[in-house]
Amino acid sequence: MSAFLARPLAQRGLPIKPLRQPRPGGFSLVELLLVLVIVAVLAALALPSYRGYAVRASRVATQAELLQMASTQEKIYLNSQSYAYGARGIDAPYDGSASGGLGFASGRTRDGQYELWLVSLALSTQCSADGAVPTEPGAKSYVLLAKPVAGGLQQGQASLCVADNGRRLWGNSPW
Repeated sequence: MSAFLARPLAQRGLPIKPLRQPRPGGFSLVELLLVLVIVAVLAALALPSYRGYAVRASRVATQAELLQMASTQEKIYLNSQSYAYGARGIDAPYDGSASGGLGFASGRTRDGQYELWLVSLALSTQCSADGAVPTEPGAKSYVLLAKPVAGGLQQGQASLCVADNGRRLWGNSPW
């Protein structure tokens, strides 16, 4: 009997069949669903972080634009003894005089996320479009106000301001 067991299966007359049939190439549905779930979880974690980054980047770019505009306002004041004024003060081409403007033709920041206004504020401690009035010809002071565009990435964020006295506000807080 031991000689019978020592012989290979094929010689004993028993059929040889592999333990596992090789499957055709590709992925199973379960494997694809698992990968899909992993990608969805990663996207759900990454998207809010990316949005926060985009909001901060737009705000920082707007702050830089406001500072550039404030510098331009000071150049205009040196030439004219008056600042650029009113709604036209933002979008008129820069010509170095108070009757010219700051050269932002669209009235918005370069990324289009903020509307730009040249105003006098009702409260000097709060950067808000509420109570803001356009500056008048012969203006000896100004506030550059950047208000978030409705429906944009910055919607719900506070406005940004730069004043002629150097005061910089984001809502009620300095920046």
